[in-house]
Amino acid sequence: IIPVVQSSDSAETREFLNKIAELLVDYVNIQNDRKEKILDFHHPEDMKKLLTLDIPEEAVTLQQLVKDCAMTLKYQVKTGHPHFFNQLSCGLDVVSMAGEWLTATANTNMFTYEIAPVFILMENVVLSKMRKIIGWDGGDSILAPGGSISNLYAFLAARHKMFPNYKEHGARALPGELVMFTSDQCHYSVKSCAAVCGLGTDNCVMVPSDEHGRMIPTELERLILERKARGQIPFFVNATAGTTVLGAFDPLNAVADICEKYNCWFHVDAAWGGGLLLSKKYRHPRFTGIERCDSITWNPHKLMGALLQCSTIHFKEDGLLISCNQMSAEYLFMTDKLYDISYDTGDKVIQCGRHNDIFKLWLQWRSKGTEGFGKHMDHLMELAEYEVKRIKQQSDKFYLIMEPECVNVSFWYIPKRLRGVPHDAKKEQELAKICPIIKSRMMQSGTLMVGYQPDDRRPNFFRSIISSIAVTEADVDFMLNEIDRLGQDL
Repeated sequence: IIPVVQSSDSAETREFLNKIAELLVDYVNIQNDRKEKILDFHHPEDMKKLLTLDIPEEAVTLQQLVKDCAMTLKYQVKTGHPHFFNQLSCGLDVVSMAGEWLTATANTNMFTYEIAPVFILMENVVLSKMRKIIGWDGGDSILAPGGSISNLYAFLAARHKMFPNYKEHGARALPGELVMFTSDQCHYSVKSCAAVCGLGTDNCVMVPSDEHGRMIPTELERLILERKARGQIPFFVNATAGTTVLGAFDPLNAVADICEKYNCWFHVDAAWGGGLLLSKKYRHPRFTGIERCDSITWNPHKLMGALLQCSTIHFKEDGLLISCNQMSAEYLFMTDKLYDISYDTGDKVIQCGRHNDIFKLWLQWRSKGTEGFGKHMDHLMELAEYEVKRIKQQSDKFYLIMEPECVNVSFWYIPKRLRGVPHDAKKEQELAKICPIIKSRMMQSGTLMVGYQPDDRRPNFFRSIISSIAVTEADVDFMLNEIDRLGQDL
């Protein structure tokens, strides 16, 4: 059958869609089956031999397309599996997934109310709710394709606010060389802003952090003064609320004081930690002072478990997004439409076409309520606390690197030959060699996925992430036991 039919009235089309739906529901069940592997690992060259990826000259049948979908899922990593602790975005929220199914079926663009009236109003309501949770009255927000682009929006708005003529005149509008500041533990996208927007990475100043990964405010002030003495113009400071590796939260009130003192835009990258704004138990002291920032990135697709992608950027000042990015394309953003054109979002963004990322979040939020979302955040944090407790109870096998502020738990596995050996730099180098070996064994066995990495203070260590609502204390125990099993002979 040549798949050219569009209407579900066609028996062939209805059968095709039903089979795809059945395939997807089965996959959801498989992902939640702890007896199933997380992945069936093959090296790239071997994987190419297992897959049929060529694009044919003539159309294949609908039956073949169903087989193609099944093959795709067969070799995909099951990121919703309760033993997947590898990424900041883990788990599979079924309600959010249902929202994504509807979004794909509606297949509309988010640039005008004219073609996305329901979704535009949903976006308006949800983003307003998020700004109230931050602690603002008013302001403006938009959904962007990932936290990196959300951080870029903040940079652009900050420069526009301080130098509004830059939009028309470029660098000629600047009275000097701009410089921005962020901690040495920040996400790399902050440094990327300096490269993409013409500052140059030399003018993205890395502020030292303490042993827990938090920016040191006195160092921030010292570096601002140092750059001012060179004749440069400090204009933008990024604080991180939940660093990628350690899950650290920069001291927001102290950073806000410095930004006010030196007239710098205060941005908070809470792409990772933002979900804790919903928690009455864990919001403070992590987010104490958040209402003082000028902008904040917050990714519901991370800690909150919305399906990828779902990233938001929020501004305290209303009107800044449209002023900064507006290009007034007459074929889309006419001023004589029959409805209130303030609901058209397309001229506020640097994209043109924009994916509908709101419906899955709106539906998920309704399924939990704000109170339920708060309990969801508390549950994830309590599981991380349980993992810390279990690591401490097995201190002969595991070494906890630090008490976490978020659900990032950083540790080393100690093989039998190193148990009882005093912990020093030499031992850390040995423990670091263990991480990639165990990780490769995890992937080859398909039983577990936990990430590892070095940082600027220590060599390779494991970093487990608990952001899946499906995880239980038994799964945490399985993770530690499985690492021990895989490392028995090391």
